[in-house]
Amino acid sequence: MAVQLSNQRANQSLDWITLSIFVALVATGWVMIYSVGYGNSGYPQDLGEFMFQTQIGRQSIWLFISFVAFLLLMTVDWQVWRTVAYFIYITGIVLLLLVPFLGKEINGQKAWFAFGWFTFQPAELAKFGTALALSSYLNSSTNVLQSLQSRITAIGIFVLPVLLILLQPDAGSALVFLSFFIVLYREGFSPGPYIIGLVMIVLFVLTFIYEPFYVSTALIALTGTIFVNQFRMRKIYWWIGYVVVLGLIVFAIRQQFYWTSWLANTAVCFALGYWHYERNKNRGNFPIMVGLFLCVVFSFTTSYITNNILQEHQRTRIKVWLKPEECDPQGELYNVLQSKMAIGGGGLSGKGFLEGPMTKLNYVPEQSTDFIFCTIGEEYGFFGSTLIIVLFVILLYRIINIAERQRANFSRYYAYCIAGILFVHFAINIGMTMGFFPIIGIPLPFISKGGTSLLGFTTMMAVLLKLDSNRYSI
Repeated sequence: MAVQLSNQRANQSLDWITLSIFVALVATGWVMIYSVGYGNSGYPQDLGEFMFQTQIGRQSIWLFISFVAFLLLMTVDWQVWRTVAYFIYITGIVLLLLVPFLGKEINGQKAWFAFGWFTFQPAELAKFGTALALSSYLNSSTNVLQSLQSRITAIGIFVLPVLLILLQPDAGSALVFLSFFIVLYREGFSPGPYIIGLVMIVLFVLTFIYEPFYVSTALIALTGTIFVNQFRMRKIYWWIGYVVVLGLIVFAIRQQFYWTSWLANTAVCFALGYWHYERNKNRGNFPIMVGLFLCVVFSFTTSYITNNILQEHQRTRIKVWLKPEECDPQGELYNVLQSKMAIGGGGLSGKGFLEGPMTKLNYVPEQSTDFIFCTIGEEYGFFGSTLIIVLFVILLYRIINIAERQRANFSRYYAYCIAGILFVHFAINIGMTMGFFPIIGIPLPFISKGGTSLLGFTTMMAVLLKLDSNRYSI
């Protein structure tokens, strides 16, 4: 009797709010893809031509497939996913290994298997498989992240597909896998690597905007101020002396004595650190100096890689992001400008369904995939765009709540994996259309055109809701 009541309670605990948001986003995507493909001439009257030769027709087929898959997945016993986690992961890895040889090249990327009009992107299966595999591995022990070996193994589970996807090359899909660091942090991973990663990103951005000479000079000067501030006796005199030295260094730079000023700045900084170490035996200065050295090396290395190793189109994308004023409005900056114009042209309430001129005339490239948010902004304006953002934020909030209420650790890990994947897709895609991030080809979940993407996200959500509906079974 108790078992029967428990099963009945599990069956009645489906999160209908999360499901409703998911359905609303999918429906919004279908309407937006319909609008993008409508243009000025509408759609063909022949059903076969409509279904197989138009974007919305093929997306409708995928929508039906995803709907059937959702229903089938909801019938699968929730404990099965722990058993098949590594099998799905290995299947995804094998497909990623095969796609460079057997795949079809689209837009310079060999990332799809093609069978007529049917295309399949194995990276989507790899996301799902990696979420399951990482959750299963973390579930293997309560202290799984305590040893260095276990941490390397956990990171290796999602770094392996990243390396294979970069061979396609598909930097956008590879970047999504870094979202798995979120679940590792939630489960006790040291914050050190995250701080180092943030510092590296900041240094990369600064080095691209400014010359590494100026970045490293600023870092050395900042470190010198830290050392000067450590002096307790006659601090005011130390500060006056250091300000005078910095003034002389700035004067030397203005006179184009670049490396002389750089070496002088470095010598003064390390002299201050060594002086303070000898007088106070403060060993805390040693890691500061080591960190400074590594940051300076990273800055110059980043500059070299950017100018000599990155391909031209990769440098162009970064330049559009960080130095748009130096880009050609009719060339590399065209996509971002058209995207901003489409979103801004919608005003507060938008032009209306099928009434967006830039959408109808297809001014924005890839408008049904990477830039579909432009259509929402143009046709439904600020209010419609805000509504979509709010729906995504609520969905992420619901998924985090789902994660925290799980009794099974595997379910909690998996929920955080899905939250991370959705967050990266959502944040980068919308930021990309507004010029906040570089254009790297990441679709907007549930909304962008793409059958494999829709099926992949549907599968992730179905498994998540199934696991959550059985949270009382433990």
